[in-house]
Amino acid sequence: MNHQDISQIRIGTCVPGFVAEEWAPHMAKAGFETISINYHMSIGDANLEQQGPHLKALLEGSGAELTTLGYYCNPIQYEEHRKTLERVIDAAPLYGAQVVSTFGGGYEGRPVDEAMKKFGEVYGDLAKRCQDKGLRLAIENCPMGGTWDRVTCNIAFNPRAWTMMFNEVDNPALGLEWEPAHQMIQLIDPIAQLREWVPRIYHIHGKDATVDWAYVKKYGVLCNTDCYAPERTPGFGDCNWRDIIYILHRNGYEGDICVEGYHDPIYKDRWEMTAQLHALNYLKWCRGGDFTPNPWEQKKLDYEASTQEK
Repeated sequence: MNHQDISQIRIGTCVPGFVAEEWAPHMAKAGFETISINYHMSIGDANLEQQGPHLKALLEGSGAELTTLGYYCNPIQYEEHRKTLERVIDAAPLYGAQVVSTFGGGYEGRPVDEAMKKFGEVYGDLAKRCQDKGLRLAIENCPMGGTWDRVTCNIAFNPRAWTMMFNEVDNPALGLEWEPAHQMIQLIDPIAQLREWVPRIYHIHGKDATVDWAYVKKYGVLCNTDCYAPERTPGFGDCNWRDIIYILHRNGYEGDICVEGYHDPIYKDRWEMTAQLHALNYLKWCRGGDFTPNPWEQKKLDYEASTQEK
């Protein structure tokens, strides 16, 4: 990568799919540069094939782009989820999305290891489906309340699992949707992890956490994570997003960071938009502000253009 010729990492937000037509234009008007459309476990009666073009039309001229279509499900355990995820992949180009995001699935209540063979079968096919369409498939690192021995719906919450997953599916179309908060609640250092895993990170959720180390030392972590590491909107938590953006730039990341709101224990409900705009402005500041071209370079371009006209 030429570090003198970088593109700014865009700052976006996550919008629930069922309200996307109403919320996405408002978020674009508020200044978010990208939009991630997300469905959880079900798309209901959503018509993806119509929604994609409609959303693109609604956002036309706003400067905001739909980059990611998410369907968070368990395609290992449920065939219906797998078929729906295939439909989401097929519909993603209609949104203009370059990434499809999801969970890694698993056998509910069983250990991570038991799902790996099935993971290889299911995600080998899904990754190939994405690759054929020029898409990337990004698996989120959210524990969803599960542990290594008792998975809920996502085996992909820990780097031990990531190594096993990528050994099963050797396809560059398959990567991670990374969020530091999901690692912080496991007391993992997100900065060190990012340095190691950034080549396989294809999309990023902007969500932070605040770790109460005094609580951990007194009570441990066998409790609700809200007790010792509540999830926070970026700008309110412990993460150094300047370091995150620096590492991303150094490793050629050209995607976006989409704020995933709706989790902060303080700035929520009627304060939700306040928190999201704070995160937007904070993350833009962390990346160095808005791009401003060098005036002498513009003069050079103008001169070269004038000489070519002659």
